[in-house]
Amino acid sequence: MTQEQWGALQNSIRESLGPSTYTTWIEPLEFQGVDNGVVSFGVPTSFFGNYVSQHYGEMLLYKIQRSGTEARRVAFLTSANSTRKPELPAAKPEADVPRVAEVVDAGAPLDPRFTFESFVVGKPNELAHAAARRVAEGGEVTFNPLFLYGGVGLGKTHLMHAIAWELQQRAPEKVVLYLSAEQFMYRFVQALRDKTMMEFKQMFRSVDVLMVDDVQFIAGKDSTQEEFFHTFNALVDQRKQIIISADRAPGEIKGLEERIKSRLQCGLIVDLHPTDYELRLGILQAKSEQQAVTHPSVELDPRVLEFLALRISTNVRVLEGALTRLYAFASLVGQRITMELAQDCLADVLRASERKITIEEIQRKVSEHYNIRLSDMIGPKRLRLIARPRQVAMYLCKHMTSRSLPEIGRHFGGRDHTTVMHGVKRIDELKQQDGQIAEDLEMLRRALEA
Repeated sequence: MTQEQWGALQNSIRESLGPSTYTTWIEPLEFQGVDNGVVSFGVPTSFFGNYVSQHYGEMLLYKIQRSGTEARRVAFLTSANSTRKPELPAAKPEADVPRVAEVVDAGAPLDPRFTFESFVVGKPNELAHAAARRVAEGGEVTFNPLFLYGGVGLGKTHLMHAIAWELQQRAPEKVVLYLSAEQFMYRFVQALRDKTMMEFKQMFRSVDVLMVDDVQFIAGKDSTQEEFFHTFNALVDQRKQIIISADRAPGEIKGLEERIKSRLQCGLIVDLHPTDYELRLGILQAKSEQQAVTHPSVELDPRVLEFLALRISTNVRVLEGALTRLYAFASLVGQRITMELAQDCLADVLRASERKITIEEIQRKVSEHYNIRLSDMIGPKRLRLIARPRQVAMYLCKHMTSRSLPEIGRHFGGRDHTTVMHGVKRIDELKQQDGQIAEDLEMLRRALEA
């Protein structure tokens, strides 16, 4: 494709997107040429390039191919990045850098940060990591599909990208197709509209590995599910590997056809559990090492990592974003990252991530920990075997909820607020003298905040 051809193609794109969107996102693109099937455009910033790639990359590739240019990928390069391939992690020796995935036309770009080396493994995700590693070895297909599911920010997409990178390093001759379910649907609708279904079927059924992210998005889309089902069957019959991710198990996806659920349940289904404290701390320690390279002048109080791992427990992306914000802020203002700076800088994140712990939940956890009946903790018995756990529970209620002392007392069998105050004070004293009490408090606090 020449500069003149790109100029002619822009008119068609303007008609498809409308003048406002075209002016904002397409007009600033600077055509740089075609090299080995990669069409390169210059962009003003990396953010701009990422946005165009995510929202209009598929449309651009399709238009370019329809114009007669042999293209398999579109690249968006800032002025500081003249290479034709995305920048890969600098920490890897050049000989060990994975090749850029040879995805077919419908594929989405892979994130070079998402490799197995950068994936922090802990108990909540060790099975998913082991299964992903096995698939990435590229040998005989042992379970098909591999179905990864879990909540937002638990590492599903990271593992899928890591599999693609590893496969391309081990078996570069294989054609790996990674895309979201939404992109699959877009390509399918486009093929219906343009009467190119034969090309669509050939494209998706000629790959060696098909990876579909967030498959729950095709639920309720009958025609898309029909085509997905036939594509799935064709690849399984050819013993080609399929890897799927979703935010819940196949049987729990409403609007998904039963035959698709049945097919998805034939392989290995792996749940990525919510992260525990140790895993979150490990992730933060790994990320802080990376940040230290970018911001070498910034000092970090190690207690901040422990604080963030305890307070931000639901989403790893939020956790990593909080640390990135801290390093950026500390670098700009020239300060050390302390507990005080973290609390001030991340006040909004901490408020949003705060989980509402209830008195009842604390009572139940403490009863289980000390192996006593919940009714005894709330009841009138004053035996030391029961009184001490009761005081521990009162202490945790005082420090982990916003309830007043009279409210806490009412939940402990209608006790007076002075009784609660005495219990809290007694545990405060004992945790300084008795290592076991201090250990119990820490263990219970982590269990409640996890």
